[in-house]
Amino acid sequence: MAPPRANSGDGNDGAVGGQSKLSPSGLPIREIPGGYGVPFLSPLRDRLDYYYFQGADEFFRSRVARHGGATVLRVNMPPGPFLAGDPRVVALLDARSFRVLLDDSMVDKADTLDGTFMPSLALFGGHRPLAFLDAADPRHAKIKRVVMSLAAARMHHVAPAFRAAFAAMFDAVDAGLVAGGSVEFNKLNMRYMLDFTCAALFGGAPPSKAMGDAAVTKAVKWLIFQLHPLASKVVKPWPLEDLLLHTFRLPPFLVRREYDEITAYFAAAAAAVLDDAEKNHPGIPRDELLHNLVFVAIFNAYGGFKIFLPHIVKWLARAGPELHAKLASEVRAAAPAAGGEITISAVEKEMPLVKSVVWEALRMNPPVEFQYGRARRDMVVESHDAAYEVRKGEMLFGYQPLATRDEKVFDRAGEFVPDRFVSGAGGAARPLLEHVVWSNGPETGTPSEGNKQCPGKDMVVAVGRLMVAEMFRRYDTFAADVEELPLEPVVSFTSLTRAAAPAAAGEGAARRGV
Repeated sequence: MAPPRANSGDGNDGAVGGQSKLSPSGLPIREIPGGYGVPFLSPLRDRLDYYYFQGADEFFRSRVARHGGATVLRVNMPPGPFLAGDPRVVALLDARSFRVLLDDSMVDKADTLDGTFMPSLALFGGHRPLAFLDAADPRHAKIKRVVMSLAAARMHHVAPAFRAAFAAMFDAVDAGLVAGGSVEFNKLNMRYMLDFTCAALFGGAPPSKAMGDAAVTKAVKWLIFQLHPLASKVVKPWPLEDLLLHTFRLPPFLVRREYDEITAYFAAAAAAVLDDAEKNHPGIPRDELLHNLVFVAIFNAYGGFKIFLPHIVKWLARAGPELHAKLASEVRAAAPAAGGEITISAVEKEMPLVKSVVWEALRMNPPVEFQYGRARRDMVVESHDAAYEVRKGEMLFGYQPLATRDEKVFDRAGEFVPDRFVSGAGGAARPLLEHVVWSNGPETGTPSEGNKQCPGKDMVVAVGRLMVAEMFRRYDTFAADVEELPLEPVVSFTSLTRAAAPAAAGEGAARRGV
């Protein structure tokens, strides 16, 4: 990596012979403001600010304010010492500059999934999963081709598998409310969405049957060993957490037995996929593909649902009965046309508000908050107001919640606006979808073998829509308490009002806590 430029001030326009340098689109080229401070000490202080003293949003907003509103900055990103050899990044904190990270011709994404540190390959059977491969790597196209084929072939299993998981999950919620008190959604979501993910992708016996009730514990433990440097506010007191989670790598051998059991389950559950790949997609060793399927199912899909669905419920809870009534009306009007069951096609054609709510949740709380990539060459990165020179090899970082809440792109950018993506609603229009970039690409884009956009993009969106539709087919309204935490909100239902409409006939009505 080329050494970064020395710390600079707030950025006088670069000039040659007294003339301002301009970017190709006519913006003034400025020095990137910010800096990295004193080695070791400054990255450590920045880590504490990011996790404990300020929080991620304030960490970036305070630095933007410090440098006169500049949204391209030099900062240190956690975890820093001793887990990351080089914490220095160029942060892209607006919608325009962030788009550089979605251009595979400009950034190399090899080993950048988790940012400035790379988990041990021992956690993946010694193989480098698809998500850690750059789009230019020949193995990327081969593995992604299989994953995309799997996602496409199994899409028609998503709705029935989700319907079964939703029914079981909310039967448990109803029972808990009848027993008294509130019911935490997150714990039930963790349990039932693992079974759903595997049923939707592979069919056969779900993990809870094949591995027992500890299946979720094993999967989550494996995720923790990968992501602990990025976790916060899960251990008290915080100095102990910082020492345990952010300073040293948890040794992979402590999760080897769990991972071996997970891999054995997938070897059986995904046998048909592995057989087909050996026949029709030669060039990928069966063992490497197996470990990739484990990663796709548990890290990408299950891990994403674990974070994303509580955010949807959070925003619905905060929106209240008025939005609930509109959603219930839309869902119940469309369900009879689908034979009384909600299908992905019915949502796509007949439920514009449901679709908008999910896109807005993805805009407000993308399941993965950051993107990283190394500059492939010297380049000029443009924000709305200025341009900045970045040198080949520098690490670029984008904090997605700021990019997707950019006030120069979205009206009322910091608010959850349920009908934002309903055509013609309040002046909003579908072109705004190109700025919804949770999937490592625009929502208007398409995953391909040659790009890094999530191969399961359509499945994730479909599951979010099914969640909203099934909820308001079954319930008229609900209330919940929300506790905001760094990774995901903890949502606890306090009341659910069962629908009296024909779609829920015979199910009765229950109210608790109202």
